[in-house]
Amino acid sequence: MSNDRKRRADSGKWGVGENWITVSTLGVLLVAWVAPLALPADDATTATADCPQWGGSPGRNNAPRGTNIPAEWNVGSFDRKTGAWDKTSAENVRWVAQLGSQTYGTPIVAGDKVFCATNNGAGRLQRYPANVDLGCLMAFRRADGKFLWQYSAEKLAAGRAVDWPQQGICDSPLVEGDRLWIVTNRGEVVCLDTEGFLDNENDGPFTSEAATAPDEADVVWSFDMMGKLGTMQHNMACCSVTTVGDLLLVSTSNGVDESHDNIPAPDAPSFIALDKRTGKLVWADNSPGKNILHGQWSSPAVAVVGGVPQAIFAGGDGWVYSFLAQPSPSGKPELLWKFDANPKESVWEGNGQGDRTDIISTPVVCDGRVYVVMGHDPEFGEANGRLWCIDPSRRGDVSPTLVFDKQGKPVAPRRIQAADAAAGDVVRPNPNIAAVWEYTGNDANGDGQLAFEERMHRALGMVAVKDNILVVADLAGLVHCLDAKTGRLHWTHDMMATVWGSPLVVDGKIYLGDEDGDVAVFELSAKKKLLAENSMADSVYSAPVVAGNTLFISTRTRLFAIAAEGK
Repeated sequence: MSNDRKRRADSGKWGVGENWITVSTLGVLLVAWVAPLALPADDATTATADCPQWGGSPGRNNAPRGTNIPAEWNVGSFDRKTGAWDKTSAENVRWVAQLGSQTYGTPIVAGDKVFCATNNGAGRLQRYPANVDLGCLMAFRRADGKFLWQYSAEKLAAGRAVDWPQQGICDSPLVEGDRLWIVTNRGEVVCLDTEGFLDNENDGPFTSEAATAPDEADVVWSFDMMGKLGTMQHNMACCSVTTVGDLLLVSTSNGVDESHDNIPAPDAPSFIALDKRTGKLVWADNSPGKNILHGQWSSPAVAVVGGVPQAIFAGGDGWVYSFLAQPSPSGKPELLWKFDANPKESVWEGNGQGDRTDIISTPVVCDGRVYVVMGHDPEFGEANGRLWCIDPSRRGDVSPTLVFDKQGKPVAPRRIQAADAAAGDVVRPNPNIAAVWEYTGNDANGDGQLAFEERMHRALGMVAVKDNILVVADLAGLVHCLDAKTGRLHWTHDMMATVWGSPLVVDGKIYLGDEDGDVAVFELSAKKKLLAENSMADSVYSAPVVAGNTLFISTRTRLFAIAAEGK
């Protein structure tokens, strides 16, 4: 872990209509005015039966209802050669299922099945032994973890530039009824029958599967984003899709080439909506365009504000975009608002060494606010990060600041640096600002600097919010617990290991896994209380989820169902 780097911070006061916001030099930006949003009441007495998509719902807030979720468990032991499970010492573990050798997908639980994306390290299908590199989606029986069927996506011939070896499928599917949608490593959006070929039916319109054995997937339709839209994903296509009405919202992962300087398809869409029934393109938008910094691996979220459905995407240029989540006769969506999450003076440098960054985390919607965490490819290191709380009720450019040239004319967004002081550019406060607060860290000792343990670093995972308590973990392994309304820090905790995943908040507790293979459990409180640390015997890159009062956790190689059942 690196030591402190000098933090660039804005300071001063900005006018917002009749209200004023104060930007602290070390920590939190606050806005006085916020627009209320009425949300349905939450029935805390009823357990959440399923977790049908990443984050549980289109708002992406991984805070389901559940009771009697264990804080402690023992996964038992595993034979080093065969991987066989010795459950002699296991406690509160209902079942274990073998995944591939690299798993980044968070499990999805719907009906009587659990789905998890991984690679082909398990070699479950006869036609694809374990030495064949694939992207895989596996389906298991929810009751006992029995393997049911697998969707297999062969690697692209272009290789690691667009389809990194051994990484499999890295996102999570969406399930509704007997239909499942997922983005594959090949840059395809596929719709599958959740029964596979176990029902002895070949659902169409696609009926030309290479194999129709009971353990194979039944493809309903497929949409090739690279072939039909001309997108060029960087290293991997990764997006956990969501839906609003009949629209399926997808980020295309359009990015740079291997040089990291050239964007081969700047005019190709970054954000699209498909008809989830047919796979037909409804609308597409290429807003980041020539300003894509690296890749685009964030997933969309949905907010309904004042009765208006919003499709919210985090772009590879570090902007957040909101579109009207409805069909568009023109094929272009209506932009509602956009927000530049980078300081205008920040600079993009190769390999993420500058202070300008993009967004890999998924936006989260809760209580009428949108929460977005800045991040980057984990190979680029931890570096400084920031967390924004945004009011989605405004329209237009709602960034904190705007850039004008020396003639006073607005300056269009730029890739490397938005504001060039040497050219006479001037940065001014935006009277239409939608930022509610910004968190970059907390100067706990008051020395005027942010030490490593006081700083918000770049993050891959998203936030989780419950009872006005917000929790997020950064790549450096620091857990940050904040007041969701004000952004004021309650506490931090050092996991002492890299954290890729997102927290789960349920049953008055916080669950979070790390690369060392531990799942820490905290009390959901403004005061830090670590309840337990549970070893999973392998790295955890995903988020824990709860469905039907059972905890589901995928590690690098296995899927666990955990419930309060004792030994």
